[in-house]
Amino acid sequence: MYTYFVRQFVKRTFECLNHGDYESVLQGVSPSITHTFSGTHALGGTRHSVEAMRQWFKRLYLMSPKLEFEIKNIVVSGFPWDTTIAVEWVDTAMPADGSEYVNEGVHIIKMQWGKAVYIHAYLDTQLVEALLKRLSAYGIAEASAPPIED
Repeated sequence: MYTYFVRQFVKRTFECLNHGDYESVLQGVSPSITHTFSGTHALGGTRHSVEAMRQWFKRLYLMSPKLEFEIKNIVVSGFPWDTTIAVEWVDTAMPADGSEYVNEGVHIIKMQWGKAVYIHAYLDTQLVEALLKRLSAYGIAEASAPPIED
């Protein structure tokens, strides 16, 4: 029963992301979060606060305002005090330069008592870096900014 509720929570969370509503997502994040997006580019790095995640989401949606995830699989393991979730997805976006973007990956999420304490996105970072280079050439300064880390 618990895993059913967690799966529903994950689906709602990604649906919020599909609408650009990252503020709702941040409500489910612990103040002691570790959020990692692989790479050393503008979206890469590790954040340890809700505010740094907010800045990261602002940057993400500035560059890809029409981001949409299609969830392929959700695996839940554990108990309310120590839950591990794997979310396999395909994302599509219409970046700010009008180009097409498709990537696929997995989020590993750890939750404690209903709050995310660890999020790590695994995806094709070469596609992300190519997108950021295009957006930088298009004139979007955030695409070549250093990672948001704290």
